[in-house]
Amino acid sequence: MNHQARKYRRALFLIAVILVIWWSLQTKLQGLLASEFTLLEKNMNRGISSVLPIVKPSSFNWSEVPFRYPPGNLISIPRGKHRQLPVVQAKFHPEKPADKQTREARRLEVKRVFLDDWNAYKRYAWMKDALMPISGGFRDQFSGWAATLVDSLDSLWILGLREEFDEAVTAVAQIDFGHSSSGRVNTFETNIRYLGGLLAAYDLSKREALRIKAIELGDLIYAAFNTENRMPVDFIDFETAKTGEGLVVENSVVSASPGTLSLEMTRLSQITGDAKYYDAIARIADVFYRGQNRTLLPGMWPTTVSMSSEDVTSGNWYTLGGGADSLYEYLPKEYALLEGREPKYEVMSIGFLETAKNNLLFRPMIPNNDTILIASSASVSNEGKVSLDEETEHLSCYLGGIYALSGRIFGNKEYVKIGAMLTMGCVYGYQSFPTGMMPERVNMVACESFHDCEWDKKRFDKEKKRRPEWKDHLPLGFTTAKDPRYILRPEAIESVFIMYRITGNPIWQDLGWDMFTAIANGTRTERGTHAAVKDVTQAAEVLPKDDYMEASPNIRVLSH
Repeated sequence: MNHQARKYRRALFLIAVILVIWWSLQTKLQGLLASEFTLLEKNMNRGISSVLPIVKPSSFNWSEVPFRYPPGNLISIPRGKHRQLPVVQAKFHPEKPADKQTREARRLEVKRVFLDDWNAYKRYAWMKDALMPISGGFRDQFSGWAATLVDSLDSLWILGLREEFDEAVTAVAQIDFGHSSSGRVNTFETNIRYLGGLLAAYDLSKREALRIKAIELGDLIYAAFNTENRMPVDFIDFETAKTGEGLVVENSVVSASPGTLSLEMTRLSQITGDAKYYDAIARIADVFYRGQNRTLLPGMWPTTVSMSSEDVTSGNWYTLGGGADSLYEYLPKEYALLEGREPKYEVMSIGFLETAKNNLLFRPMIPNNDTILIASSASVSNEGKVSLDEETEHLSCYLGGIYALSGRIFGNKEYVKIGAMLTMGCVYGYQSFPTGMMPERVNMVACESFHDCEWDKKRFDKEKKRRPEWKDHLPLGFTTAKDPRYILRPEAIESVFIMYRITGNPIWQDLGWDMFTAIANGTRTERGTHAAVKDVTQAAEVLPKDDYMEASPNIRVLSH
């Protein structure tokens, strides 16, 4: 009996040892991707105290502006117990050696392409907003504070380019936010390009110079709120803003302009402990929250709003694309940034996601009958009749990622599926054209319903005749390519990236790689840089290009 017991204990011990070894190996294998990030972080942030650049204060101190219209009692960042948000990222399985080899080769190619553009920027346009990739000139279209440099910071860090990153941080430390190349500074652009770039890089690197410059810039943006009703101006009159005498809010702006300030200003309050930045955007959120269900399309806001009268309900044109896109994009992200402590953002997020799903998304009629979705725009009558324009634009390709991300954040599996179908709709736009790139703006034919969607050549021929922009070289399924350009937009690849991180399905990696390859080859110039393409609907050995490379899109395409 004792012998049997010892044998039994030994067996249990062996099983336990095997289980421990198996668990340990599995944990280590699953942690490979995490360990890669740990090594990257170690490489990029090691010894940062020894590379502290000298920060040159801006020639004007925006924090000392005497506001004519002070905020009064500040709205503080919500505190207290946060909600336990669901895990967004998929649980990845250990990579096969061949898959890792492919991924590493692709990553090195992305880095090489990025460095081609970065080195050209350093050579021809250092400290300027944007490189002119064909002529080798530059532009200062965003106030002259080195938009490409600032917007590249997080990409340099992610790509592991320590020497280039340190050099860029040193340069950023010298930017003078007291002087602008333009007398009127766009609040929206300054926020997303400059403040967003500084904060993203600071969160990754913890370089104090970036935090200092972010505060300087945040105080400049805060001056946009020195208005009678504390709503921001769309354009800051630079010299008038310095006096503190007050600014006048424009009568009409696109909704994305005031609606795309929340993430950066909230994060600035979080890292500084100063509530004034959050207070400023919380007042905007209150206006949109109150008006959300009082519009002609309850749940969404018209493309054009009036912040001077705090009217976000009047108007009959509704879109998920340009003019409104980032208003919607920021809502679920702000909810997550505040860790669920402000329920208004959940209400506004789900409100727009449901309304868009039921009114502005359509399944297009295409030859292979694939189940994809397209985001569109519509006019709405006073009686509530929605008239879809069956048009989409590359800017709207962000929406697939936002539905999928929201599906994880709010625990809604349907949203993840919708996100996948929207993303595949944009992938289809890339795959359909001979250059492998999606035009800026196209029209398609909406199916009668989501389920009744068989290809009907007669109907397609009838619909294309209604479109004076139709051309006979367009692929079947597309009734127009109203704007045939590709201007280095990142939205489609961004959604593909999000779908991969959320689902873990490697098909998204392959789709993204095909898109990247088409972009890298099709936009390449003789200088080795990359430029906007004038027409991606027709193949050519050398595609016609514009001497233009906007600061952020190419950077984001590469970093995704």
